[in-house]
Amino acid sequence: MNQTILILIAALGGIILGYLIAQIVIKKALTAKKEGILSEAEKEGERIKKEKILQAKEKFLELKSEHEKMIQSKSSKIESAENRIKDKESKLNQRFDEVKRKEKELNKLRENLGRQSEIVEKKQKELEKNHRKQVEQLEVISGLTAEEAKAQLNEALRGEAKTEAQAYIQEVMDEAQMTAGKEAKKIIIQSIQRIGTEQAVENAVSVFNIESDDIKGRIIGREGRNIRALEAATGVEIIVDDTPEAIILSCFDPVRREIARLALHKLVTDGRIHPARIEEVVSKTRKQIEEEIIEIGKRTTIDLGIHGLHPELTRMVGRMKYRSSYGQNLLQHSREVAKLCATMGSELGINPKVAKRAGLLHDIGKVAEEAPETPHAILGMQMAEKYGEKPDVLNAIGAHHDEIEMTSLISPIVQVCDAISGARPGARREIVDSYLKRIKELEDLALGYPGVMKSYAIQAGRELRVIVESEKVGDENAAALSFDISQKIQNEMTYPGQVKVTVIRETRAVNYAK
Repeated sequence: MNQTILILIAALGGIILGYLIAQIVIKKALTAKKEGILSEAEKEGERIKKEKILQAKEKFLELKSEHEKMIQSKSSKIESAENRIKDKESKLNQRFDEVKRKEKELNKLRENLGRQSEIVEKKQKELEKNHRKQVEQLEVISGLTAEEAKAQLNEALRGEAKTEAQAYIQEVMDEAQMTAGKEAKKIIIQSIQRIGTEQAVENAVSVFNIESDDIKGRIIGREGRNIRALEAATGVEIIVDDTPEAIILSCFDPVRREIARLALHKLVTDGRIHPARIEEVVSKTRKQIEEEIIEIGKRTTIDLGIHGLHPELTRMVGRMKYRSSYGQNLLQHSREVAKLCATMGSELGINPKVAKRAGLLHDIGKVAEEAPETPHAILGMQMAEKYGEKPDVLNAIGAHHDEIEMTSLISPIVQVCDAISGARPGARREIVDSYLKRIKELEDLALGYPGVMKSYAIQAGRELRVIVESEKVGDENAAALSFDISQKIQNEMTYPGQVKVTVIRETRAVNYAK
């Protein structure tokens, strides 16, 4: 038993001894490996160190070369600057020397002038003495003092100058009176000739053409519900009668007529015509017309070269297309007035851009969405003032019908151009009855004078030809008769533009050979 224990103890001791020996061997091996790794790491570190040193040297050399180049460039710049400074110094020295030289010359001139001024003073004193002696001699000879002689001479010169001035003033006034009318007519005629005009085509009805009369029944609808819905939505009276392939749209508002026409065209093209569809199409068409109005206003201002106009004023300019004044399209009239104002303003030396702006906006009060009792000239002036227009333009708008006093040179130009545009032949349409009545009144007015045999109103009432009896009216009385008739027409009648009165006196000698 003890022997077994001893054997176990010996075996255990051997195992422990073997373990310790193995640990020693392992430590030695690890130590050796560690030393190998450290030696390799040292070698690798040395290698990397050498590489970095080489790289640092290369970088240093590169920076050194760049630094040397920079120093060389700076030194060259400094040298050039020094050279420029030296040149400037030399130039300054030269100028300084020149200034000194001129200063010496000036000092010499001053000395010479001083000596000459003394000489002049002496001579002036001598001249004064001689003048006094001559004046005294003249006083003795004439028996007048110097003051009395001056007064008489001034009075004579004043009277002569006054006479010559009055003659010159009269001559200038006569020439101005002779040429003023001619020059004014020349400017107006040139302005009219340079402006292209269009004839008035405005009506109170529009004709909508259709392909066949079958569409009329679809537009009317069952028991007339479609046509009632269309009239209620557009505010236009739709007349469907026996006129072949045509429907009449009647309304005094051109905008509503155009909306109704376009809506009818869309409905007929689409084929679906019922109250709900009618309301939808009319609403879309109304928006389309509003967009078109804005586009027309923008295009008009661009065509005329007018810039900086307020968007609301631009929209009102576009609305002018659908308004008329005595049968004349308002937009065409305003464009025509704007061009006339620019032409006439440039002829008279006034800013043509401001004149053109005032001409375009002069009737802006006629397209106001509300229609108060205020005259359109005052209303237009208030609207333009609201949207920031200048005082000259405002006065021209408000004064073109003499509603307010004119305070700007542009105002009479706008008034004249407005009258020119409205008075030209064919610009505005008259009712036939009133036109015929005016023509008859013209002829009857001339026939009321003694010696008048016949009278004819020609050129749409713009010229009156008066034929007189040669026995009762002489050549010297023909001019007086023409003047009297023109004055009576001017005082008693209302007419657009002007009326030319021509008196014709003819002597005939008739004999018969039998």
